[in-house]
Amino acid sequence: MKHKLMIVDDSMIIRNHITRLMSDPRLPQFEIVGLAGDGERALALAKERRPDCITMDLTMPNMDGEACIEQLAACLPETRILVVSALADKATALRALTKGAHGFVHKPFSDDALVTSLLELME
Repeated sequence: MKHKLMIVDDSMIIRNHITRLMSDPRLPQFEIVGLAGDGERALALAKERRPDCITMDLTMPNMDGEACIEQLAACLPETRILVVSALADKATALRALTKGAHGFVHKPFSDDALVTSLLELME
């Protein structure tokens, strides 16, 4: 069974990097169902496509990642959210986790770190 993945980041470079990582042989079970550059678009797409898993940046225009996580957790509680952010302080990570995120990876991330985190997220 394939897991539906949505990638949310205001950086096209990061969205493309995570997209390319989906060809990693360790991740054959992921299928990308949406890409979004801000929280508002992410929320609309998630409601429509119902991803199993979302990679979520925190610093974005229109709606930041924390607000988006909170709304996603309310309307799609079964969706697993992995925060991928350059904000590295513990308070930010804890806030994201208390709002509904399930994991946290710091930017810049290694390919191995992201692959491992995605696999753990979907266990």
